[in-house]
Amino acid sequence: MTRRTVYIETYGCQMNVSDSELMYGALAREGYDAVDHPIGADVVLVNTCAIRENAEQRVIGRLGELRRDLKVGAVLGVTGCMAQRLGPRLLETDTRVQLVVGPDAYRMLPSLLDGARQGERRVATDFDLEEHYEDVTARRFDGVKAWIPVQRGCDYRCTYCIVPTTRGPERSRRLADVVRETEAVVSQGIHEVILLGQTVNSYHDGTHDFADLLRAVGAVPGLRRLRYTSPHPNDFSDRVIAAMAETPTVCEHVHLPMQSGSTSMLKRMLRRYTREEYLDAVARLRAAIPGLTLTTDIIVGFPGETDAEFEETLSLCREVRFDDAFTFKFSAREGTPATRMPPEWTISPAVMDARYDALVATVRGIARERNLARLGDRLEVLIEKEARKGGELVQGRSRDFKTVLVAGPTSWIGRYLTVELTGTSGATFTGTPVEERRPLPMAG
Repeated sequence: MTRRTVYIETYGCQMNVSDSELMYGALAREGYDAVDHPIGADVVLVNTCAIRENAEQRVIGRLGELRRDLKVGAVLGVTGCMAQRLGPRLLETDTRVQLVVGPDAYRMLPSLLDGARQGERRVATDFDLEEHYEDVTARRFDGVKAWIPVQRGCDYRCTYCIVPTTRGPERSRRLADVVRETEAVVSQGIHEVILLGQTVNSYHDGTHDFADLLRAVGAVPGLRRLRYTSPHPNDFSDRVIAAMAETPTVCEHVHLPMQSGSTSMLKRMLRRYTREEYLDAVARLRAAIPGLTLTTDIIVGFPGETDAEFEETLSLCREVRFDDAFTFKFSAREGTPATRMPPEWTISPAVMDARYDALVATVRGIARERNLARLGDRLEVLIEKEARKGGELVQGRSRDFKTVLVAGPTSWIGRYLTVELTGTSGATFTGTPVEERRPLPMAG
C-alpha cells in the first residue's frame, strides 16, 4: 500500500513549530510521510498564527497560492491559532479549505483527513484541558536543538493579546513527562533543549514549580544547554532565579518581555507589573547570573500612548541596555479588550511609524555598542545551520544567545566550537575557531 504524503507550512512562534512537529508525529504513525514541498502532496496543512492581523493576511494570501498548486484529490487544511480564532468562518470564506483544526485537536487529524477524502468539511476547535500529546512522538525539524512544550494556554489575559482565546487557559505538563521527553531527545543526539510556554516560568504541575523543572531537566545526563521561552516578569521568584544560577546547563540568557516602559501604559495593557518591578526583576537576574544577556518584546502605538509614555519606553531601554529586542506596532485583535478602548485613544499611523522608527534606532544603537564591546571575547558556539549567505559559512549560537557566523563546512553543524569574536554587523558576529572541534558528549 502506498503511503500518503503530508506537507505542513508553519507560521508564528516556536510553539507553532513544536505543534507542527507533533502533527507530523501523529500522522507518521498513521502511515503518512512528510514531504518538503506542497506540490504533489496528498495533504497540505497551514499551521497558523493569530497574534497580529498581518500574520493572518499572509496566511489568507498563501492559501490562494496553495489552491493553485494542489493535486487532484489533495486535502487542504488550516490548523493552529488562526484556525481556533476564526473557526467555521474559514470554511465559509474559502471553499477549498476542508479542515479547520485548533491546537487541542491534532490527535483527531487522521480521522478528520479520512472524512475529508470522502467530501466532509470539518471544524475541530474545542479546548481539551487534559491534552498534552504525551503519547505522540514529535518528528523534529532540527537535529541540533529540541523545542519541548511544558505548558499550554495562558491565564494572564493582557488586554492586547489573543492567546487566551486561541490557546485556552494555562495548564502544565507533569515534570516527569518533561524529563522523559528530554531524556529521549538527548538519546537521539540532541543536546540543547528549549522549554516552551506562554508564560513558561509560571509552570506548576500541582506539585512542582518552574524552579523544580529547571533543576530536574537540567540534570538529565548528556544535556549540555537548557533554555526557555517566554517568561513573565512577575514569575521570577527567588527560587527560580536560584535554580537558574545553580544549574550549570541553564544558559546565560533571558528573553524578558517588557512591552512598555511606562507604568500607566503597563496598567492599560494589564501586564500586572510596574516599571519599577520590571527593573527589580532585571536587577535580581543580573546579580545572580554573571554575564547574563537580556532580550525583550516591545509594543508601540498601544491605545492612548502619549509622547511621555513612549519616552518612558525609550528611557527604560537605555537604562536596561537590552542585547536585542523584538519590536512591534500595535495590532488590534478582534475579541481582545484593547478593541473596546475609546476610539480617541487610537494612535495615528504616522505617529506610530515615527515612534517605531525611534524605538528601533534606540534598540539597535544600544545593541551595536554592546556587541562592539564584545569583540575579542572567546565563546563556546554550537553550530546550528548553514548561514543564509552560504559560501562556506555556518551559523551558531553562544550560550548567551549571540549569533555567530563562522567560515567552515556544513559538516560542523551540531558541533561545539570555541570561537573568538572578530567582527559585528551590530546584530550578529563573525568569529574564528581557536581550537579543535570537540564531539558532542555521549548520552547517558
